[in-house]
Amino acid sequence: MEKLREPLGEIAQCGLPLALEAMGERWSFMILRAAFNGVRHFEDFLEALGIARNILSNRLSRLVEAGILKREHCADDRRRIEYRLTPKGLDLLPAMLALRQWGEKWELGTPANPVLCDCRDGRPIAPIGILSHDGRELTPNDLTWRDRGEIEAEPKSAELREIG
Repeated sequence: MEKLREPLGEIAQCGLPLALEAMGERWSFMILRAAFNGVRHFEDFLEALGIARNILSNRLSRLVEAGILKREHCADDRRRIEYRLTPKGLDLLPAMLALRQWGEKWELGTPANPVLCDCRDGRPIAPIGILSHDGRELTPNDLTWRDRGEIEAEPKSAELREIG
């Protein structure tokens, strides 16, 4: 079987350029990091990030347009706006954590403090990795590209068990 490769020229068929376009650049990631840490108001983002007002306004607008953040009026003061993560924004957490862990390992050279931990047992989270459909940890050597049509045409695992 000839090894299938990802068609690198077909940008429209890849989610990576679209994700990068939605997130923009460094400040968007820093705003997202602040939002994951409970920052909700424009002035609080300004203070927490040390970002210029015009850049913050622009990046917040882009993140709202991309559906990553949503603007809501505060319940106690309808004149104030809160920025909250949408489900689309919350789905960026694993990518954010993977980038953070990569930065700690390869750029910082040391784990950062504080350490993100599991609320249940207080232990640090594991490194973000690539997991198979059944939970096995995979390395780059364990990966291959396959045509989606081929996969969808295969019998489901339950059907395979009935045959065998």
